Amino acid sequence: MLEWLKQPWPWYVAGPLIGLTVPALLILGNKSFGISSSLRHICAACIPAKIPFFQYNWKKEAWNMFFVLGIFLGGVIATLILSNPAPIAVHPNLATELAGYGITDYTGLVPGDVFSWPALLTARGFIMMVVGGFLVGFGTRYAGGCTSGHAIMGISNLQLPSVIATCCFMAGGFIMANLILPFILSL
Repeated sequence: MLEWLKQPWPWYVAGPLIGLTVPALLILGNKSFGISSSLRHICAACIPAKIPFFQYNWKKEAWNMFFVLGIFLGGVIATLILSNPAPIAVHPNLATELAGYGITDYTGLVPGDVFSWPALLTARGFIMMVVGGFLVGFGTRYAGGCTSGHAIMGISNLQLPSVIATCCFMAGGFIMANLILPFILSL
């Protein structure tokens, strides 16, 4: 059983399980799926300042904080118990292209050549981790939610803003992956 859990799950199992969270949350209490709002709930619970943005009944959304805690604990369990010790399988064409940028370490979930403490001190690592993290946070706030909230919950509820946001997320991802990322990796 444990060996079966350690293998990647096919899309036709993982996809429907993710998709079923939408009706489950709606049936269990008319809740919305999304992760980005959790930071606001945590700040509202922990920061006693009278900042208007954090002045709301965060206790009504406490379930969301437990949901995020479950995601975190699931990641910890997956890393400590269910992780596969073999290096990540990378297609040979991609490995050749990445080697041209000096990326050859596939021993972790992300390339250690780009995402590590020593890499953070390089221009490439700083842009990827710090600037990229800021842009993801800014984009999430600007779009009024994250990709999971808009693409999974919003589109399922036929919300036009979520369709527009998801199309923009996809367009931004294509532009980043094909135009901007090669430039950053060459630094």
